[in-house]
Amino acid sequence: MAEMFIGGEAVSLPERERRTIENPASGQPVDTVPVGTPDDVDRAVQAADAAFLPWWETSAARRGEIVHHGARLVHDHIGDLSRLLTDEQGKPLRESRLEIHRFVLTLEHYAGMAKSLRGAYVPNLDKDTYGLVTKRPLGVVGAIVPWNFPTTLLSNKLAPALVAGNTMVAKPADTTPLTTLRIAQLLHEAGLPKGVFNVVTGKGSVVGEALVTHPTVRKIGFTGSTPVGEQVMRLAAKGAKRLTLELGGSDPFIVLADADLAGAVSAASVGRFFNCGQACLAVKRVYVEESIADEFTERLVAKAQKLTIGPGTMEGVFLGPLHSERQRAEIEEQVEDARASGEVLTGGKRPDIESGYFYEPTIIREPARDAKVAREEVFGPVLPIWSVSGLDEAIERANDSPFGLGSSIWTHNLDAASWAAERIQAGYTWVNSPQRIFDELPFGGWGASGFGKEHGIEALDHYMESKSVVVRRQRPA
Repeated sequence: MAEMFIGGEAVSLPERERRTIENPASGQPVDTVPVGTPDDVDRAVQAADAAFLPWWETSAARRGEIVHHGARLVHDHIGDLSRLLTDEQGKPLRESRLEIHRFVLTLEHYAGMAKSLRGAYVPNLDKDTYGLVTKRPLGVVGAIVPWNFPTTLLSNKLAPALVAGNTMVAKPADTTPLTTLRIAQLLHEAGLPKGVFNVVTGKGSVVGEALVTHPTVRKIGFTGSTPVGEQVMRLAAKGAKRLTLELGGSDPFIVLADADLAGAVSAASVGRFFNCGQACLAVKRVYVEESIADEFTERLVAKAQKLTIGPGTMEGVFLGPLHSERQRAEIEEQVEDARASGEVLTGGKRPDIESGYFYEPTIIREPARDAKVAREEVFGPVLPIWSVSGLDEAIERANDSPFGLGSSIWTHNLDAASWAAERIQAGYTWVNSPQRIFDELPFGGWGASGFGKEHGIEALDHYMESKSVVVRRQRPA
């Protein structure tokens, strides 16, 4: 039985109700975890608060060294962690290994930045007066992480928070807590002091709300749906807590007539069907210039039809199951809505697999502009395609969405690419490139996709407070 991780140890709570974590590919139980309460959150926050001052007073270089050791120990267990992640989340083992590797890289990236934390000196503010800008951590911070990428989306918050000197309480999704709990143990085995990183399991409406509203928690990093993010904003208003919100997305993918067609088709396929399409940052709307629309669509359909569907532990599988029955039902509703105005070219149904929440990779041509697949976030292996007259229409259609997370354009015309990159309303734009996030660059959304930045040096700023100090000195005698 898995237990919450508080104050540097797995906490046994025999009186707690327990939740069974099920494998989405089979419905079979993987393990059980306690259903947390506000009291558990308070206990974890107290442990984090007690650990804060000693952790802050630890030199930044030493903090980075400890985080780096933790990353290396996680890497040493990548095989076991990947299998555990596949069991609880459903994704293929290959993708689970990539996710754990991404977790390691992010921790290592910020560990390497620990010696680069800087304030500022401002000379000659006034006669015999200079200014300082000092930086200090916020204190206890919270992380609320969804089920689709439970470890990488944790690392985006954990790594900059710890390197900056904060302590953390994390709430993983109630269906995918197991890998996070094991990682917490490994980080502490690597030298992270007790209480610096704590994990409380349970429901978002209980544990998540208690974490957001706890008076000692100074900042929340949240990744999840836009409606839940809006609720987090409302809860965090009391006490004026800091927020980083990475919310839903409906990323446009533009292909112009002069594009590398093979590269664009490959990028669209991976960008849509990776993790069975269950990603905020994913290709979700394709706009192709008219002269190549038929050829592009035919190639993409052929590629989708070759994707192997099955349990994540099966050799050669590209598409695992959707994470839950509710998730599949939502996808089915969106596809049926699109059938009324568009043409389903491939997929659009469940495969012939007895157990699990599987759904075929689906491509829909020319659904209505107000269809659910065009207006809502589609969190599954479904991709609508529209033909457009040219770049101007493609940009207009790309921006016809409340979301603004990622975007792509494929063209050999760099003037067109630059024009689009400046005008597409999204936090990230890839030009002739697959969707890949880099720790060196800030990442965050516009509009209904949230605000604040993860990755880049900017992420550290979201976990530190700046303070101005004015020093007036006397000339020595």
